[in-house]
Amino acid sequence: MTFDSLSLCTPILNALKTQGYTSPTDIQQQAIPAVLAGKDVMAAAQTGTGKTAAFTLPLLHNLANSRRRASHNQVRALVLTPTRELAAQVADNVMKYGKELNLNYNVVFGGVKINPQMMKLRKGTDVLIATPGRLLDLYQQNAVKFQQLETLVLDEADRMLDMGFIHDIKKILALLPKKRQNLLFSATFSKEIRDLAKRLVNDPIEVSVAAENSTVDRIEQCVHPVDKNKKTRLLVHLVKSENWFQVLVFCRTKHGANRLTTDLVKKGIPAAAIHGNKSQGARTKALAQFKDNKIQVLVATDIAARGIDIAELPHVVNYDLPNVCEDYVHRIGRTGRAGKNGRAISFVCHAENEQLHAIERFIKLRIPKQIVEGFEPGQALPAEPSKPVKSGAPKRNSSGKPANAGQKRRRPAKARKTSGNDAQPGKSNPWQSKKPKPANRSSVTNNQ
Repeated sequence: MTFDSLSLCTPILNALKTQGYTSPTDIQQQAIPAVLAGKDVMAAAQTGTGKTAAFTLPLLHNLANSRRRASHNQVRALVLTPTRELAAQVADNVMKYGKELNLNYNVVFGGVKINPQMMKLRKGTDVLIATPGRLLDLYQQNAVKFQQLETLVLDEADRMLDMGFIHDIKKILALLPKKRQNLLFSATFSKEIRDLAKRLVNDPIEVSVAAENSTVDRIEQCVHPVDKNKKTRLLVHLVKSENWFQVLVFCRTKHGANRLTTDLVKKGIPAAAIHGNKSQGARTKALAQFKDNKIQVLVATDIAARGIDIAELPHVVNYDLPNVCEDYVHRIGRTGRAGKNGRAISFVCHAENEQLHAIERFIKLRIPKQIVEGFEPGQALPAEPSKPVKSGAPKRNSSGKPANAGQKRRRPAKARKTSGNDAQPGKSNPWQSKKPKPANRSSVTNNQ
């Protein structure tokens, strides 16, 4: 099948040819006809399989064919994303695919001045890509209106729930016209997301092109067992000995990302860090330098797991395993994109063994272990977990909060000592595979 057979308009087909795209992916083959027909769609597919194009291409086609114009401050199509990086990525794709169309595109998110965004919205917007917090700020200042809205897209819907956006999303939905097309696209759909989605969409067409929680076959995964205090030296050794370039490294904490970046630079490896405490300008600059091969290693926290799109990124390294099993899928999904092969390597110390087994059960795959000569761990990783570890999201009530929200947490009889910066005070088991409690409204807005 080719894109020509999907009945997309000529300007979009020309843009696709310019980008070198000829054949649609599985998710695009199934979703594009449904979106073109005006149906509500719930779509799940592996990271890196072309979900963004699956909703942007038919969305742009429908907007161009309707020949309507957005009035002052009005929006015709709204795309909600959980992070600034993902918003910028989606906006970049929209502008590439729709460059020959007479449509107006805007992207808004926090971390930058709001006044320039307000000015751009005045003349009306055909496609607005936004993070929830900044969108509500703009609405409260009468900078954006929704009476002409035709289509709503929730991109990475599962991440929206994980990051505590459920209340902001409900506020936004209350502002939108009831008659609209709804599109929900995500890498994974948990039961909680499916329950939420079914209350928002009308008679949706469900599209799924991969087994739930699976990882892309083109990604070669492996675990390097190593002591915690040797992880940095192992990373430096691999980068230099194997001549790695464009390496994306994930740390669990902001402080850990900063510390690792400093250590890499001291060892003569050009590196930069991106996380929630960095200004949007610093994050954008670091990502641009990484894409332009001006820095060798980009160190990130999970805020960037779904917002980095580099077609031929060769290596992803989990310096720390993620707190949430689903985030492992999204982290390694930054490589092996657009039909390319990739490698995902995880550094795992003995204390992380239970979390490793939780991830393996979640992805239904045993990840091969390879000990690097000279970095043999003091304690070998057991073949099987010593005790059951829960995986996936905690149970949630109808409001989207964890089921035990509001209950008083018992203080442990004696705080257990943990080593390293990544320990979380007051938690008896920092490797328990539960999602963090959703952030409050103000803290979420600061990270958008």
